[in-house]
Amino acid sequence: MLTLKTLIAGSIFLLLGCNYQKKDTDNLNISWQEIETKAKGASITMMMFQGDRKVNKYMNEYVVPTVKEKYGITLTIVPGQGKEIVSNIISEKEAGKQKSEIDLCWINGETFFQLRQIDGLYGPYTNLLPNFKYVDAENPIIRYDFQQEVKGYETPWGQSFYYLIYDSSKVSIPPVTMAQFEKWWKANPEKFTFSNDFSGMTLLKSWLVELAGGMNTLDKAFDEKKYNLYAPKLWNWINTNKKYFWKKGETFPSSIADVSKMYSNGELTFTMSFNDAEIDNKVNEGVFTPTSKAYILQSGTIQNTHYVGITANSSSKAAAMVVCNFLISPEAQIKKNDIRLWGSRTVLAMDKLEKEWQDKFDALPKRKYGLDAAYIKSNAIKELAPEYMLSVFEDFRKKVIEK
Repeated sequence: MLTLKTLIAGSIFLLLGCNYQKKDTDNLNISWQEIETKAKGASITMMMFQGDRKVNKYMNEYVVPTVKEKYGITLTIVPGQGKEIVSNIISEKEAGKQKSEIDLCWINGETFFQLRQIDGLYGPYTNLLPNFKYVDAENPIIRYDFQQEVKGYETPWGQSFYYLIYDSSKVSIPPVTMAQFEKWWKANPEKFTFSNDFSGMTLLKSWLVELAGGMNTLDKAFDEKKYNLYAPKLWNWINTNKKYFWKKGETFPSSIADVSKMYSNGELTFTMSFNDAEIDNKVNEGVFTPTSKAYILQSGTIQNTHYVGITANSSSKAAAMVVCNFLISPEAQIKKNDIRLWGSRTVLAMDKLEKEWQDKFDALPKRKYGLDAAYIKSNAIKELAPEYMLSVFEDFRKKVIEK
């Protein structure tokens, strides 16, 4: 994992190495029609998480052929997320490469923070996208990415919130506080765990919020004093109780997909998700039991936006911009919002859309097992500053896994 110290040291080194990135202003002074003309015939690559079948299908069977047909752009999707994206960009900088192998990347939070630290993203550009006029850009969940103002350096793509899933045939009232979890674990050993990835670390951040006093207590910039006050209590609590976890807490699944697989086969009683359509999709597909229910913690639900960034040394920024513009079009967003296809909540503001598109969004299938949008909104916690996630990742490794 790239620590903050590594990033800062690396950033200073790279800033001293003078020739990697020249400010690209070519696309800032031409019309959108000229940008589309420049984009035609380009081949670009997008790096993104590929661990979800529906996401992969949306991209490969809808987005890829559509941008080829509409704009003459050949879009290739390659696997990678977070640290892989950052590592690739750093390696290219160190090698002095003028053209990146990655043009677009699916990012948010600490990855956005890290890429901005090393000048790894192109921008600002979103004000040039014709479809950006539809985006709910003043919504703080969209305008700020883990407390960082986006400032046109990434395109909002979808909204997510964090929730837990449980089997109601085995649990009548699910635990919503740390005290309730501890009681349930002791009564039901080895039926709970979390993953050593973004999803699992978000659960740890949720408990950190509870320890700090609840919703909004860790809002705004990273507060090292607060972290150093509450984090030791979290690690002590986890280490005290991990003997009741799956495999007695001696190991943790590497991904949320592993947790959900064990939930689906009955080995675990809980799983978690950032895709609020996942519970509907997997129940409908017969992967999750129909007795599955979604819920959030008493301290609230961490809600965030995921984005698409253009790398600073993209081989065709014009083509990357055209793809970003398509991804936030009403056409592409309504398909992405459809729980039968993906189910990601849209970043578009309904009152900015023409009546025809408003009606189409209203007509989408409703969630049966997922949570109500108004309920989510009233309990939403803005994502914490990225340093919290970076610190939780590193300290979980040092103070729990290696302890």
